[in-house]
Amino acid sequence: MISGGGTAGHVYPALSVIEALTDRGAPAATLCWVGSADGVEGTLVRQAGIPFESIAVSKIRGRNPLAALHGMWTMQRGFRQARRLVARFQPDVLFVTGGYVCWPVTLAAWRAGVPVLIYLPDIEPGLAIKSLARFARRVAVTDQAAQRFFRAGQTVVTGYPVRAELFSRDRAAARRKLGLPVDTELVLLVFGGSQGAHSINQAVVQGIRPLLAAAHMVHVTGRRDAQWVRDQRAQLPETLQARYHVYDYLEAEMVDALVAADLAIARAGASTLGELPAAGLPAVLVPYPYAGAHQWANARWLVNAGAALALPDQELASALVPAVLELLNDGPRRTAMSQAARALARPEAARSIAELLCQLAVPG
Repeated sequence: MISGGGTAGHVYPALSVIEALTDRGAPAATLCWVGSADGVEGTLVRQAGIPFESIAVSKIRGRNPLAALHGMWTMQRGFRQARRLVARFQPDVLFVTGGYVCWPVTLAAWRAGVPVLIYLPDIEPGLAIKSLARFARRVAVTDQAAQRFFRAGQTVVTGYPVRAELFSRDRAAARRKLGLPVDTELVLLVFGGSQGAHSINQAVVQGIRPLLAAAHMVHVTGRRDAQWVRDQRAQLPETLQARYHVYDYLEAEMVDALVAADLAIARAGASTLGELPAAGLPAVLVPYPYAGAHQWANARWLVNAGAALALPDQELASALVPAVLELLNDGPRRTAMSQAARALARPEAARSIAELLCQLAVPG
């Protein structure tokens, strides 16, 4: 049984682990994903052909007292639903990747004596993972920097499990698929997570002409800003429009975009810890300012390794374009950052977590 949701960063690592489990011979019929009805996970999981069950879930932290009370009632309902699912499915092990939906599922599994493996995709855990770690047998972490948040001996450093294609996709083929020059131009990738990032979109559009003069751009805007960005693109000369590739969202093609690019502008969500190293892609990171400390912790991990630069969100308007242009014009520095990123990659991460799940599923 798998539980995780809220963002693609909670879903894609688990899908990579499921692929590794399948490679070991675990049939898909033995899998069940428990998520929220309105989260991004339902669509992604069903597309992967995995049985999906939804339960009631609600945020509690940061709400006014009345909303918090309603949230607690919703979570209690979700717990009852999770208990029924655990009783019906009778899992051998529960794999948790984060998000509020994991609370009722983890508690239901723990009460039923089901061993729990948590995977922490970020460098620092959020409230859900911190609260649930006491119910987990083991916690898999992306890097040893995360071990200090858990009890001694509980963690295993596995790395971040990513889609296997990131290690094998051909760069020239990826560029052709996206309609980009194969080897004569630089490519800048801009993305802000599954929902996009309005402040990044604004700063990029503000500096679009010098950026397009330096590189072709693949801009993943998020659905809310897609039409606005396309309207801005339409005002450019045709020569610049041809260098500006705008998408509201990419799923399978995101692998091509990561492999095709020479530099990225991105938030510092959990996926950047796995996908940027796997693609060897240097980046300018802009941590989301309202996500507690965890995005800054993620950014610092990549910055300290020499794989990225980080900018505060409030400085984007003045600092983003100069920083990006400086990197686009400095090939040796980008090469060094790319090598530093690749050194962080752990191609065996999904297999390592799959092995842990199989060990926990065996009684005794």
